[in-house]
Amino acid sequence: MESEQQWRQVRDYLNRNRFDLTQIAVQSFPEALRVAGTPLLARPHWVPGSPVPLGDVQLSWSNTRMPTPISGMESELGHILPRREDGTAYSLYSDAVGALARPRLFENRDCYRLLDVESSGQEPRLHFGRGRYFDVINICEAAAHELAAASLGSAANGALPASAIPFRAAIGDPTDLGQRPVMAAISTLTIRHDRATGDADFILHWRDPQKVATGGGLHQVMPVGMFQPSYDAPWNEANDFDLWRSIVRELSEELLGTTEDYGSESAPIDYDAWPFNATLQRASQCGTLRVFWLGLGVDPLTFVSDMLTVVVFDSTAFDDVFPKLAATNDEGHLVEVEDGTGRSLGVPFRADHIERLTTREQMQPAGAALLRLAWQHRAELLASHE
Repeated sequence: MESEQQWRQVRDYLNRNRFDLTQIAVQSFPEALRVAGTPLLARPHWVPGSPVPLGDVQLSWSNTRMPTPISGMESELGHILPRREDGTAYSLYSDAVGALARPRLFENRDCYRLLDVESSGQEPRLHFGRGRYFDVINICEAAAHELAAASLGSAANGALPASAIPFRAAIGDPTDLGQRPVMAAISTLTIRHDRATGDADFILHWRDPQKVATGGGLHQVMPVGMFQPSYDAPWNEANDFDLWRSIVRELSEELLGTTEDYGSESAPIDYDAWPFNATLQRASQCGTLRVFWLGLGVDPLTFVSDMLTVVVFDSTAFDDVFPKLAATNDEGHLVEVEDGTGRSLGVPFRADHIERLTTREQMQPAGAALLRLAWQHRAELLASHE
């Protein structure tokens, strides 16, 4: 059994080596599950053949309390949970993180639990129920910690035997949504497109392991956020159950640096009256903003699930909405180019940058898959709206 100090050492090792550990983890899964040649895993019907307008993605809700098969796997977790000084063991991985390596953002908030994915041609249908954020920590980060500990004690660089990673082995296929509670994030690639020149750039983020509980130390597209209500109050569950509304909040928070406090602890957000949302809606109606669904996938190291979306702004609309991007936020900082005026510029949306970021840079699998898929479908994503 690991002591608290040993646990911290493994946790630090995990945060320093997530990219390399991902390359080890993905070896346990068939090539056919990998999205666009990246480590991200997905079932075939999870990724459409071409971009789907976000409005065509249908959501459904279930009030049925779903079983949690993972609850029978506690015995496989014992070897990665530390003991306190008094000899008692932490019962949950989230308890250990909270006590020994608490990041800046660490709340057990309500989330929308992904239950099933249906796809009929270009009309995805996603089924959700109720969940909690700490299921991500207790399952996903615990599984990553277990692999890190096994890797740290092994001289091999290949796939690890099931005996060395019993918790991961008990989970089995991470794309089986019935095997464990799945709280999905929404990863959004934000593209600024200058139609006059044909140039495009995108926003890149570095996730600070001191601020976030998952994905620290890696590059990622932005914005990214858990699909969850804006606040744990019953009136928000239905009001915020919308992919676009979640993306709008994240665009405001991460790109503009605005607060996450919407006053929804006392009343639901009035999205129609929110000026930022109204501006984006007008841009969407006139075609200077378009939003697409590219699918969803699972990280092979952490088993975190991400829904993959793209927002494409005409340059004039982008510059109007985001006159200056926030250089840092509650999760990390922009990977930026400064043009001398105080405005942060994105990364050029070009083949060389896509290749570099998805093969050589330390990038989260969801971000790498989004970049590859977006480049594959660039003609459609950047097509004229006229």
